[in-house]
Amino acid sequence: MKVTIFQYRLFHYRTKLFELMRTKCQQRGIQLDVVYGQPYRDEIKKKDTGKLDWAIPVKNTYFPIKEKKDICWQPAPDAVRDADLFVFMHENRLLANYYWLLRRRLGKTPQVAFWGHGRDFQSNAPGGLRERWKQMTLRWPDWWFGYTQHTRQLVEASGFPADKITVLNNAIDNVDFQQQLAAVSDAQINAQRQALGWDEDNFVGIYCGSLYPDKRLDQLFEIADIVHASAPQFRLLIVGSGAQQPYVEQMCSSRPWAHFAGGRHGAEKAVLFRMSALTLCPGAVGLNILDAFISGVPLLTMASAKHGPEIGFMRNGVDGYLINDSVPAYAHKVLQLMADPESLYALQQQALQAATVYTVENMADNFVEGIVRCLQARKPVSGVARA
Repeated sequence: MKVTIFQYRLFHYRTKLFELMRTKCQQRGIQLDVVYGQPYRDEIKKKDTGKLDWAIPVKNTYFPIKEKKDICWQPAPDAVRDADLFVFMHENRLLANYYWLLRRRLGKTPQVAFWGHGRDFQSNAPGGLRERWKQMTLRWPDWWFGYTQHTRQLVEASGFPADKITVLNNAIDNVDFQQQLAAVSDAQINAQRQALGWDEDNFVGIYCGSLYPDKRLDQLFEIADIVHASAPQFRLLIVGSGAQQPYVEQMCSSRPWAHFAGGRHGAEKAVLFRMSALTLCPGAVGLNILDAFISGVPLLTMASAKHGPEIGFMRNGVDGYLINDSVPAYAHKVLQLMADPESLYALQQQALQAATVYTVENMADNFVEGIVRCLQARKPVSGVARA
C-alpha cells in the first residue's frame, strides 16, 4: 500500500513527525511519501523550512489575490499517482484538493483525506464566506485527521461519520527542550536571577511567544500591574519577538519589576522557564501550551481569545486555567495561586503529566493507526463527496 501526504511547504517542526511515521508505516507494510512545495512571499522570510532527504519536492504555482492572500496549485508527481491514499491539508486555498476530490467523486482512486483544524480559529470573520465554504467541505473526504478533540466535534457536527475521524493530538518534537530543562542547574538559575536583580523569593510569571495583537499584551500588562500592586514580590518576564516588540520594550522600561528578554531558544529558554512559576498568556494559545506542560509552568489564558485548537489540551482547573474575559478575574487567579503553594504545586504536577500525553511520538502513532484504518475501510466510492 502507498500513502502520500501533501504539504504546500515543509515546516521544520514537522520533519520528526514524518520520520517517525515513515518508519511506523514501513513496519505495517505501507510506503509513506511526503510531497512538498516551496514557500511564497512573506513565508520566505520566516526561514522555517525543514529538510527530509526522502521527501519529494515539487514546484507550486501561486496566484496572488490580495496583499496577503493567494491560492496555490500543487502538482502530484508521477511517482505518487498510484498511491492508495492522498492526505491534504484542509485549506480553502489549495486547488489540488478540489481536483482530487472530484476524481474521487467519479469513483477513481486514490482515497482522499483531510488533515486540519476544522475551521480557522483566528478568523476575523467566523461567519464569512470563506468559513462557510470551509465548513461545507468538511464532509467531502473519505477520512479526517483532526488536530484535536475539538476538531472531531466540528467535523462530526457537519454530518461526517464519527468512525472515519482520527484525532492526532497535534504536537511537535520537544525532546530537546525536555533535555535542556533537565540540564538546568541551580547555579544557572541563581546567575540569571542575579543578572536581573531578582531573588528566589520573587514569584515569576513568564510570557513566551510571538508579540502581536492577538496575544493581548496590553491586557498582560494590566494584569501584571494589578498583581504587582497586591504582591510586590511578583515579577513579569517576557520572552519573544514580533511586531509589538517596541510596545513591550516601552512598557517594561517603566516597570522595574518587568523584564523583556527578547527571543530566547534552547538552553537559554529552559533557564527562564525553570525560574518561573506560571505562564501568563491572556491572548491566543497554540502549541505554546506544550512549553507550559513540559516545563511544569502551567498556563493561564482567557476563554474568549483567538486560540488555536491546542487549547483543547487544557483541563481547566487541573493543569491550567481558562478564565472568563476579565482582567480582574485573571489577576485574582494569579494572586490566589501565589497565596496557595499547595494548589500551585498540584497544578504544576498535572501540567507535567499532560506533557507525557501530547508528544510527537504519540501523534505519529495516532496518524499511522488512522491511515491503517482508512486503508482497511476503503471501497469503491461513487459520490463520496457529501454535499
